[in-house]
Amino acid sequence: MHVGTFVLAAQFPGQGQGEALHRAVRSAETAEEVGLDSVWLAEHHFVPYGTCPSAITLAALLLGRTERIRVGTAVTVLPTAHPVAVGEQAALLHLVSGGRFSLGVGRGGPWVDLEVFGSGLDAYEEGFPESLDLLTRWLREPSVSGRGTRFDFREVAVVPRPDESLTEAPGPEVVVACTSPASVRLAAERGLPMLLGMHVGDEEKAEMVRLWARHARAAGLDPDEVRAAAHVSAGVCQVADRRTDAVEALTKSMPGWLRQGLGAHVTVDGRPRRMRDPLEYTELLCGLHPVGTPRLCADRLAATGERTGVSRFALLVEGSGDLAATEENVRRLGTEVLPHLR
Repeated sequence: MHVGTFVLAAQFPGQGQGEALHRAVRSAETAEEVGLDSVWLAEHHFVPYGTCPSAITLAALLLGRTERIRVGTAVTVLPTAHPVAVGEQAALLHLVSGGRFSLGVGRGGPWVDLEVFGSGLDAYEEGFPESLDLLTRWLREPSVSGRGTRFDFREVAVVPRPDESLTEAPGPEVVVACTSPASVRLAAERGLPMLLGMHVGDEEKAEMVRLWARHARAAGLDPDEVRAAAHVSAGVCQVADRRTDAVEALTKSMPGWLRQGLGAHVTVDGRPRRMRDPLEYTELLCGLHPVGTPRLCADRLAATGERTGVSRFALLVEGSGDLAATEENVRRLGTEVLPHLR
């Protein structure tokens, strides 16, 4: 089992954006200090839900400040980026970090981002498979041409080549955020592991893993590859001496952040959207994920791993909104929860 953090650089009410980003960097540095396996970085535009607009850029900073921990994006949103540009950056980080970079990609949402970056609604509704395939070709082949409806260009050389890394990995791993049967099938047919969201429980995640395996086998993947698929489960973690204290810490702070952050999303085409009740959503997350004593957190992670077959975890640790409390939460996760799992 591999346990890491999930960092949104969330801006809580009354906080500045620089403060949120500083807390994100410090939590990632602390994760390495206490022996966690990974840190996964979110990407958002124009909303205080997350103040990091480029997960790859922040990943580059953290790879330079750390020596051991794996750093990944969760996720880089492909409909608002050119897949070749993403591939070049991913290859660069893979090579200069000694293979410590993971590229998580996703479809994103129908947000105004599509208008601002000029990609349009079609990039979200229809274009994700083409972008994903172009990206993976860039990371595997010596030269690539565009031959799709969105990207049409002559053959060019891949520079730098990710397979020239001095590590055993031929290139950065690619993980796909999956929230629907269609995205599960898309990832499975390409043999790419899934990143599963923190809003769903063990039963639904287990079904998505089973569905992924069925589609992967039907696509002709080697049975050993199917069994070894290293999916990632996103969740929330808050460690305290008593479960009631951990729940209280989150229910006091997270609803205000969720109300402010999620409420700021604007759809590109004016379509109506329904926002979850922030307090109910916080309480749901507390019930689904490792929130409580170190022993309870370890048992919860172990149970999720056993029920779902997921071996990697990306845990939101900044739910208190406070820098000192976040650092303490990360330290307790590394020093008090991990020993129970090992």
